[in-house]
Amino acid sequence: MNEMFLLKLGEIVLKGGNRFQFENRLKTNVSRRMRPFGEFRISIVQSTVYVEPETDNCDLDGAWDACHYIFGVVSLCRCRPCEKDLDRIFDTAMAYLGDDLRCAKSFKVESRRSDKRFPLTSIGISQEIGGRIAEAIPELEVDVHNPEYTVFVEVRDRAAYVHGPADPGAGGLPTGVGGRAMVLLSGGIDSPVAGHMIAKRGVELECVHFFSYPYTSELAKDKVLELARLMTRYCGRMTVNVVGFTEIQEAIRDHCPEEYFTLIMRRFMMKISERIARDHGCGALVTGENLGQVASQTMQAMAVTAAATTLPIFQPLIGMDKEEIVTIARRIGTMETSILPYEDCCTVFTPKHPKTKPTIAQVDKACEKLDFEALIERALENTELVKVRYHG
Repeated sequence: MNEMFLLKLGEIVLKGGNRFQFENRLKTNVSRRMRPFGEFRISIVQSTVYVEPETDNCDLDGAWDACHYIFGVVSLCRCRPCEKDLDRIFDTAMAYLGDDLRCAKSFKVESRRSDKRFPLTSIGISQEIGGRIAEAIPELEVDVHNPEYTVFVEVRDRAAYVHGPADPGAGGLPTGVGGRAMVLLSGGIDSPVAGHMIAKRGVELECVHFFSYPYTSELAKDKVLELARLMTRYCGRMTVNVVGFTEIQEAIRDHCPEEYFTLIMRRFMMKISERIARDHGCGALVTGENLGQVASQTMQAMAVTAAATTLPIFQPLIGMDKEEIVTIARRIGTMETSILPYEDCCTVFTPKHPKTKPTIAQVDKACEKLDFEALIERALENTELVKVRYHG
């Protein structure tokens, strides 16, 4: 039989009567992710997604790599199915895992018998297959407590499956089960991590980026689009709404007190993001704000910013320290792009002494000379929609 993959479900198994909805969404997501790599049969049985190649020309290595980035999968393994017979299980273990076993100093066999019709218990299977392997490779020691290599045998309804240690999966919930949200995506470290964390909860993402040419360069915009592309490795293809923000920032500079520049700018961002989000079916905004990190992220400043929208604002990084955020950014592959030296619009016209404890009344007074609605309408008219997807 051909090599195949077993993708183990995570917290989906804890769901109640609506569990099938989560499983169906995961099955659809896996099918879509496998499509570029050939024809695969996807099914879910006993809390496991079976990914089986239907033709000999499937790109198994490419498909295997893609499976690591599918939300809803907690662990995954490449395996070789065989008949539910001890001789066939042993032969498969030696043929499929023999090279790995010969490179190890010690091993054990760990078995799971889901098909209770099989005559041996899980312990009995492990003892039988482990004994045969020890006879076949005399120099290999048996160590049931701390083995260098573990052979796994799963006797399921369809067949027996032999594999080595599993890889960790992306975890979380399948993309699409948690609705849609709009990520305010800058060119920094924080916002891609925030988007990833919300996507991990099953939320489908769209992004909005504010672009202030010529104060920020085309390279800065390209950097943000690359961050979005890297995010799609986990959360699937998405749209980035690139909003022309230059006129608004120049109006703030010309008509508002300097200490309120950043606060007023962020209120504009919230209002514009909300308009785009509602038009595109998004039920929340996502930001990379982190309490106390910069002057605009004090409790009072964030309250003023949040008051500009009626949509829920998700802030998954709010209580994290910078090192925790950087660790996640490195793991998901966005860090190296985030630190490229192309600044975004948040660094344009930055006040020397920003207001850190503002009130809504103070900010309203500071921007009373601005025609909010007209500025927002022109910014929305000057919005570019860019489709991004991961391509290796």
